[in-house]
Amino acid sequence: MTPTDPTTTSPATGADTPSPSPGVRPRAVLGALPAYAAGRPATVVEGMESFKLSSNENPLPPIPAVLDAIRDLTSINRYPDAVSTRLRERLATHLGVPAEDIVTGGGSLGALNQVLATYAGQNDFGAPDEVVYAWRSFEAYPISVGLSGASSVQVPLLADGRHDLEAMAAAVTENTRVILLCTPNNPTGPILTHDEVTSFLARVPRHVVVVLDEAYLEFVRDPAAVDGIALYREYPNLVLLRTFSKAHGLAGLRVGYTVAQQGITENLRVSAVPFAVSSLAEQAAIVSLDHLDEVLARVDGLVAERERVVTALTERGWDLPQAEGNFVWLRLGDRCGAFAEAAERKALAVRRFGDEGVRVSIGEVDGNSRFIELCREFGA
Repeated sequence: MTPTDPTTTSPATGADTPSPSPGVRPRAVLGALPAYAAGRPATVVEGMESFKLSSNENPLPPIPAVLDAIRDLTSINRYPDAVSTRLRERLATHLGVPAEDIVTGGGSLGALNQVLATYAGQNDFGAPDEVVYAWRSFEAYPISVGLSGASSVQVPLLADGRHDLEAMAAAVTENTRVILLCTPNNPTGPILTHDEVTSFLARVPRHVVVVLDEAYLEFVRDPAAVDGIALYREYPNLVLLRTFSKAHGLAGLRVGYTVAQQGITENLRVSAVPFAVSSLAEQAAIVSLDHLDEVLARVDGLVAERERVVTALTERGWDLPQAEGNFVWLRLGDRCGAFAEAAERKALAVRRFGDEGVRVSIGEVDGNSRFIELCREFGA
């Protein structure tokens, strides 16, 4: 092989593979970012049905009307509407907001990345902007913030898994450009109340964008929970982040959106990824909204399962944070690894976060029952 040969031979396969070029280097930030760890499928155990409780997915398929609608769609040889006009108009009617206040994205994560691309990066002197958020929270936050060029300011959660809004307000500096609030918080579960978010917003400078991540909104049953739509009307620096992945069961189609006043959305449209929402995804989301009663009936069933799981575990001595999403959080400390291994032996996939805790999604009834049995055997 000569020095200019761009390939090497893989000892495992014998195939030629590209060799790394010493002149091609990724951005330095990549070496400092955690890798996103998607929930893995459950291990196959002979004689047991496997259940994936590791990804906060809706265990049910989309409603029948959605499946019929996307099965009959024949226009996928054409590019979709770049700004999802039909979906935004349908959402505007549903939410009671102007369609101009809605910007779609590829899932709520894609919509969040558009916000960060617009409002966070580096200042005029080349120093990174700051993005403040609670930790632990959605594990994509540090990745998205880092890739935007901004710097993460992580504020530890309170002992009960809730945001420490006092500490988050105190963490705001002249370099802060964006604040992320996750409610219910993933992976711990508690909501933010309307009163505490209102008080928090009153303390945040108006030039700082506050993102209220409401991915699990439809699962919330606490009457004190924040009303994002009411607050966005009052605060021009507030952005609501929502998705069709969870309640609507469209995670594989990637449909998300933001709601904000037009001083923000006119800028978000500049950074929005063209064609991020496919025509297939847009049609599915519209039909799902048109049959919202069916969707919410399924959500009610999942909430009932969540309450069954929470009740069963608390009766057995488990101390759980408030669970308002489609998951529960087990604060197991150095027992996390042992619990994940025990779940694997029962053909259950759960999501371990180091030695901080284990998040378990609410899935099929039989899977939830097996999870309850596992917790009884493992011990609180």
